Amino acid sequence: MDGFRYGLALFLVCTLPPLLLYWPLIHGFIGFWRRLGPVGTYGAALSGVALAAVALYRVRDALLAADYGTRWPLVAGGVACLAVSGWLRGKIQRDFGVGLLVGLPELSPQRHATPLVRTGIYARVRHPRYVQFWLGLLGWALITNYLAVYVLWLLWLAALAWIAVLEERELRERFGEEYREYSRQVPRFLPRLGARRA
Repeated sequence: MDGFRYGLALFLVCTLPPLLLYWPLIHGFIGFWRRLGPVGTYGAALSGVALAAVALYRVRDALLAADYGTRWPLVAGGVACLAVSGWLRGKIQRDFGVGLLVGLPELSPQRHATPLVRTGIYARVRHPRYVQFWLGLLGWALITNYLAVYVLWLLWLAALAWIAVLEERELRERFGEEYREYSRQVPRFLPRLGARRA
């Protein structure tokens, strides 16, 4: 189990920090990326992630110095988080195609025009993908039980809240009053208790 925990923690600390910058850079400079196009954007992003991952791998011993060991109650909690995250992912995929998940409508709105998704789980919360990711990463953090992965979870918690604000700015520009009305009716991350589907 210790080898699995280490390998998973190593993967997470090498890949998640550079990915942390991906969506803020996309939404923060959407005009530039739209001119570059999806292929150029993904090429630049993946190159940057790969270079950063190699740099982080070189300092892996320092990053993974704080190991709290295998704790089976935490593993059980982690598996429960991953189960809920997987359930949410299934709900999300019913309403979102692959193109939407990788951001094609943001990068090329004329070529990949899509309506505002307000059905399924999106009738309950505006950003279920972020909730699903938070739960999944919390699950992996509990299973690995490394300080660096817990810190990454906290950083992603803050970053995705900020990314949601940037994304919503772009969605208001794209959908106008329709998105403003949707924002008034549907909460950002946590569903209202007893709320009915739109």
